Amino acid sequence: MLPFAAVRSLFVFPLVAALAASACSGAEPAKPAPMGQLPNAVTTAQPEWLPFSIRAGEQVAADPREHHLADLRKLTSGGENAEAYWSPDGRSLIFQATREGDACDQMYVLDLGTGETRRVSSGKGRTTCGFFFYPTGDRILYSSTEATGPGCPPKPDRSQGYVWPLDPHDIYAAKPDGSAVVPLIAGPGYDAEATMSFDGKRLVFTSTRDGDLELYTAKSDGSDVRRITREPGYDGGAFFSPDGTRLVWRASRPTGEALDRYRAMLARGLIQPTHLEIMVADASGGRAHAITNNGRENFAPSFLPDSRRVIFASNVAANAASGGPPNFDLYVIDPEGPLTLTGGPALRSA
Repeated sequence: MLPFAAVRSLFVFPLVAALAASACSGAEPAKPAPMGQLPNAVTTAQPEWLPFSIRAGEQVAADPREHHLADLRKLTSGGENAEAYWSPDGRSLIFQATREGDACDQMYVLDLGTGETRRVSSGKGRTTCGFFFYPTGDRILYSSTEATGPGCPPKPDRSQGYVWPLDPHDIYAAKPDGSAVVPLIAGPGYDAEATMSFDGKRLVFTSTRDGDLELYTAKSDGSDVRRITREPGYDGGAFFSPDGTRLVWRASRPTGEALDRYRAMLARGLIQPTHLEIMVADASGGRAHAITNNGRENFAPSFLPDSRRVIFASNVAANAASGGPPNFDLYVIDPEGPLTLTGGPALRSA
């Protein structure tokens, strides 16, 4: 789920890294590079000669204000496109979108080499939160309302502001082309926001099965479901660290009247995604604690490859009185860094 509803497009960019190459004495001489260059030139080069590069979408002009991001590409145009996640080999993305002919969000897979996009959900209900099975990428998972009926659930009443609906979802597994769909985690209420550990052993997901929006883990076949959060408030959008030892997610911890409002909206199948802080914990849920303390909307946390630093989106620097959708920027935070006057580690703009 995204922090605002609008016409949305997907973008992709690598974090800038310094690469170095070295040669060892006595090594075989390097083979000459093949003639030709994809995608326009004709070449007789063998497949192993064709290095993969992202050709989908279109190049976006560099912004001199961006010091950490490079080679920005716009991958989609038109409709609503959101929540894209990489395949293990880095050659595909899975994402949800409402496109021409879709009554509500469906699940799509985008080939980053060719730009080919195909729908992989049945179209029988609203879908959300797609992800590839790790480490092989031989299956996908996503959440859908199709078990409750073939149509799309009604849109939420936003007379009280921006809210997310908590329609009854089940978590499904399928082949990457959308075939061989089977229920993975099912039951009454909302089961969604599922992601997988990098070794493929466990899932983490959000569910209302015990009356609140809590985090649960399970084996990759859907068995051995374990509840790992117990504080009142929303817990969701969780990801494992690359080494599998930690979790990061977004959470609300309302008290007093705010907690009463949260519970009243939850009873109506709604949540208002404001005042979400970023949390980290052991993979079992132990030693859970907040690493932000800004009272704003903090979304989409994920560990960097070092399994320590976290990158996330926040409107912490936005002008709340500006009107219209709030501006979100990317930040990096070290959960183990020294505390600041905010009560949490320092933020660094990404």
